[in-house]
Amino acid sequence: MVCLSTRSKAWKVFIKPSPETKDPLYLQKGYDFVNAFLKGFKYEDALAVVRIDGIYVESFHIMDVKQTLKGDHMARAIGRICGAKGRIRMCVENATRTRIVVADEVIHILGTNERIAVARRAICDLILGAPPNKIFGKISTHAARLDAAL
Repeated sequence: MVCLSTRSKAWKVFIKPSPETKDPLYLQKGYDFVNAFLKGFKYEDALAVVRIDGIYVESFHIMDVKQTLKGDHMARAIGRICGAKGRIRMCVENATRTRIVVADEVIHILGTNERIAVARRAICDLILGAPPNKIFGKISTHAARLDAAL
């Protein structure tokens, strides 16, 4: 059962077990779905957390990668991650089969653990100033290894 409380300025979502709840794991899956949706993922992508086992959301701040970014330097780092018209972000998503949301200074990545690690490494390199063409080469190599392992 999902309840929404709007009494205060901060809205709250409550997930409670109901008589139809057969497994407590369903509550965790429901929490993960709501969490992914509220972080900015599309409904279809957030639903993958519920339907497919092994799909998770990982979040980190840009300041976790490089603490000295402030002002225009932070904006440039965010711009390097997104790219012109979102091209770089889409290339990282397609190569690693993940979904990425850039929400101000926080990066959210949805996918399997191995693929999240590859995408996070690529994003960290972009934040540190690596050129995108070098990142694409590394990503394609790692993605080929992951695909071969399956």
